[in-house]
Amino acid sequence: MTMRLLSRAVLLTGLMALAACTNPDRFAGGAGGMNGGAGAGAGMGAGAAGTVSDPTSPVYFQQAIGDRVLFSVDQSSLTPEAQTTLRGQAEWLMTNADYTAVIEGHADEQGTREYNLALGARRANAVREFLVAQGVAPNRLRTVSYGKERPIEICSEEACYAKNRRAVTVIAAGGLTS
Repeated sequence: MTMRLLSRAVLLTGLMALAACTNPDRFAGGAGGMNGGAGAGAGMGAGAAGTVSDPTSPVYFQQAIGDRVLFSVDQSSLTPEAQTTLRGQAEWLMTNADYTAVIEGHADEQGTREYNLALGARRANAVREFLVAQGVAPNRLRTVSYGKERPIEICSEEACYAKNRRAVTVIAAGGLTS
């Protein structure tokens, strides 16, 4: 019984941590931040703008389109699955011209910090180049590499490594800041 309760507590804590990692408003600096207000979906009910059922909302982008693509070991080339996700991202971004995107490049914990920062940059740039080739204006996209510094899974197993080899497209209303 105690083990079951502990397992549920660990699972709940992990889900809360994952939700915090995928918050599209994390770059906002408060009420006057990048999103210029209270955030997408503030004060709106279910089915309204700012929810997964609204195809113009950041939540829809994140959950229905998909905000991340995965990479193979030591690779920055896009898989066919990644290209499918990115075509959806490009279509969404072109339809929702009020949004900009920061593309985060990530790597697993293997390798040096410097190597993984460079690999994360190549991954983010591969996503950016693909989105631009699909018609997204380059001035709406910015890249950043976190290398191995922001893992979503922490363990020394391939299943964890695979989830950390990613690029995440974080969208925000308004212009990009440097």
